[in-house]
Amino acid sequence: MTCLPTPRHLGRMAALLAPLWLAGCGSTGPTAPITSPVPGQLSDATPQPGPAGKPVPRASAAGNPRDYRRDAARHVYEANRERVYAGKLPPILYAVGTLQVNLDANGKVLSMHWMRAPKHAPEVIAEIERTVLAASPFPAATQLGKVTWTDTWLWDKGGHFQLDTLTEGQL
Repeated sequence: MTCLPTPRHLGRMAALLAPLWLAGCGSTGPTAPITSPVPGQLSDATPQPGPAGKPVPRASAAGNPRDYRRDAARHVYEANRERVYAGKLPPILYAVGTLQVNLDANGKVLSMHWMRAPKHAPEVIAEIERTVLAASPFPAATQLGKVTWTDTWLWDKGGHFQLDTLTEGQL
């Protein structure tokens, strides 16, 4: 079954793509922070200002998206050590969401697509999107070029998370 976009979806896409198209008219440089939502983003979350001179992550030698998934998850963990849930997660989680993140060959976030959004917890959607944007650039996928990173975010009530790729399981 093929789903055709409705006029409403086309209008949303145009509204989201217009800033990107207009951004090409100026020269913001490769390290300019993301200040507007990327296509597919459900919230208006933007990354918190980080330290100047953020180190560029080590390139990924992954030969397929599944291997790249581990590199991307490790990258998120390294940037969020204090927020990663240590040990086995509780049997009941506050939110679970599956997000696809499309990255360019240099690891910059191009777009997001929620495969399963935790709509009962819009603050978690915003925080996951903010976390992804703040982690950009991701490791450059030297063997793959553009890559889609898909992972499931397992979120507890206290705001800690694990990614399915690196989860320690549940009690």
